[in-house]
Amino acid sequence: MSLEVVLASGSESRRKLLAAAGVEAAAVKPNVDEDAMKAGLRAEGLTVRDQAMRLAELKAIKISARQPGLVIGGDQMLAFGDEAFDKPKDLEGAKDHLRKLSGKTHTLETAIVVCENGTPVWRHLARPKLTMRPLSEDFIESYVARVGEPLLATVGAYQLEGLGAQLFVQVQGDYFSILGLPLLPLLDYLRIRGVLAA
Repeated sequence: MSLEVVLASGSESRRKLLAAAGVEAAAVKPNVDEDAMKAGLRAEGLTVRDQAMRLAELKAIKISARQPGLVIGGDQMLAFGDEAFDKPKDLEGAKDHLRKLSGKTHTLETAIVVCENGTPVWRHLARPKLTMRPLSEDFIESYVARVGEPLLATVGAYQLEGLGAQLFVQVQGDYFSILGLPLLPLLDYLRIRGVLAA
């Protein structure tokens, strides 16, 4: 009998990526206080990448402890030097993100952890780097006005799969990881576990 796959996330983007790749996964939101968790991890002095990995693990463990199968937890954080960017709280915050990132390179720390019976059994970290072109204030204003509220669901206040492609001069790394899920390594692991045909 094939293992059930559960996505421990409320992310519509991650759910769509899995479904498009032919992975049937029930989505269960872990209902964790991410702000409080991040504050605790930052107080411990963890790097941005370690924060992302720990958050992905905590989400997966929380669901896996009460639900059978392979539970996928994911988290993505934006590292700008040593600074971690969180999702903007409002559209003014989105504009501030874009002003800071304008003309610079940042890294998306994209972590994924698979748990089984409440225990991590596999983990992966992807680190795509994106270089934003210098953005004029007029462009930032019009871009935020056009895209609107969906920007608040992304750590960098952009959506590469849409109008956000106009923001960049260079992207290094896996496209799926930029969207929040290192899909190819995950599919490989699901083949190893017999969830997908080899």
